[in-house]
Amino acid sequence: MSKPKVLVVDDDRDIVEIIEVTLEEEFEVLKAYCGREALSIVQDSHPDLIVLDYMLPDIDGPSICRRLREDILTLYTPVLMLTGKGEVEDKVYGLETGADDYMVKPFSPPELLARVRMLIRRAHIQLDANSLTRLPGNVSITKELEKRMRKKEKFSVLYLDIDNFKAINDYYGFERGNDVIKTLARIILDVIQKYENIHSFVGHIGGDDFVIITLPEKAESIAQEIIDCFDRNAPQFFDVRDRERGFIETLDRTGKKRRFSFPTLSIGIIDNVNREFEHVAEISSRGTELKEYAKKFPQSKYVFDRRRQ
Repeated sequence: MSKPKVLVVDDDRDIVEIIEVTLEEEFEVLKAYCGREALSIVQDSHPDLIVLDYMLPDIDGPSICRRLREDILTLYTPVLMLTGKGEVEDKVYGLETGADDYMVKPFSPPELLARVRMLIRRAHIQLDANSLTRLPGNVSITKELEKRMRKKEKFSVLYLDIDNFKAINDYYGFERGNDVIKTLARIILDVIQKYENIHSFVGHIGGDDFVIITLPEKAESIAQEIIDCFDRNAPQFFDVRDRERGFIETLDRTGKKRRFSFPTLSIGIIDNVNREFEHVAEISSRGTELKEYAKKFPQSKYVFDRRRQ
């Protein structure tokens, strides 16, 4: 089992070394000595927690924290802020920009280790993150929908599913299937960040099933762009020989040998613009129904529920 990743960001190399020695037995420690390097590592390695210095030579800690909270992929990544200052206003400012906890240097290594453990444990409990994509799971999806319903917000929910995914898993193995899932997750996040970041939520139900909660006026554009991006990438999921002939041959769900072309994407979209939902289960049931209807078409497709209350 791989160790959780902790990114340590500090321009004082002695401090970084102390933290590394403190954490390395339980965690994989990544290191950055400036803000830009830290943001690059976050993008590439997706750490489970960030130990972030308040003062850095290029971008200060609060500014980095603010950027992390504006990105769907790092919105829930816990941040432990470190500083050599003890002023209350600095602590408050760091917390207001999105830090989860605060320690003043010089710190006690055992206390630092305890706080890192606590933050990661709390994040896992709250987020129920999918181990493959690190996106929020079913508990978080339900909580997000309940929160928006409680606040009487207008929203759209997109239910996404990869068609013929089982055929790829059976033919090439689970590693290839995982690559397809991670590619779709990255496409979703890239498209969401392009359209509007703050008002959207992306969740991973499990397997090849994803959920997006977004603004109603953005939903169809987001769905179409995700489909376009996925279709462009789909041939790359096949080996060269299979790509050239345009299909793989394996058993279908009934046990019969069948040809499968490049995977496609089905999306069901439902909103509460002209209706009110009493329970999350209503949304999930109707969204899944629409997604299954979209699967009846041979190409990637989204289906939008235009029925009123």
